[in-house]
Amino acid sequence: MIDTSAIAARGADIRLLVREVEVAAPPLEVWSAWTTKAGIESWWGPPDAEIDLRIGGPFELFFIMDAEPGGRGGEGNRFLAYVPGEVLAFTWNAPPDLALRDTQTWVVVTFASLQDGGHTHVRLVHTGFLTGPDWDAYVAYFENAWTRVLARLADHWAG
Repeated sequence: MIDTSAIAARGADIRLLVREVEVAAPPLEVWSAWTTKAGIESWWGPPDAEIDLRIGGPFELFFIMDAEPGGRGGEGNRFLAYVPGEVLAFTWNAPPDLALRDTQTWVVVTFASLQDGGHTHVRLVHTGFLTGPDWDAYVAYFENAWTRVLARLADHWAG
């Protein structure tokens, strides 16, 4: 069972952040780059990751290896849903220095084949944000972070 107790958002009155990019690879290849340890490390480049593609399985990316457990980055995140080559959903948390570190949101990434089948439109929706100054800081951080992450994804296949 997936523990959703750390997810504060409920209902339709939540904020979301959307980022999109075109990637020069077919959808299943791009999707696989998100759903395996080797795939994530090849383009995103965290020093370590724990990825177990199953509902409730870990989707953890560790960025600060010398920090204490709980402060290394994307810890405690779990897969919520997936359709191979089409969609991926996982919980996500704020970086260790933000006030809402222990509150989770969720991310849905879709992969759509473009005209030639060799390119993919990737759409990332990060949602579950509420209102208030701490939530504003959470959103502001990821407005920049997801832009950089998707640029890295596209650059990986740009040659």
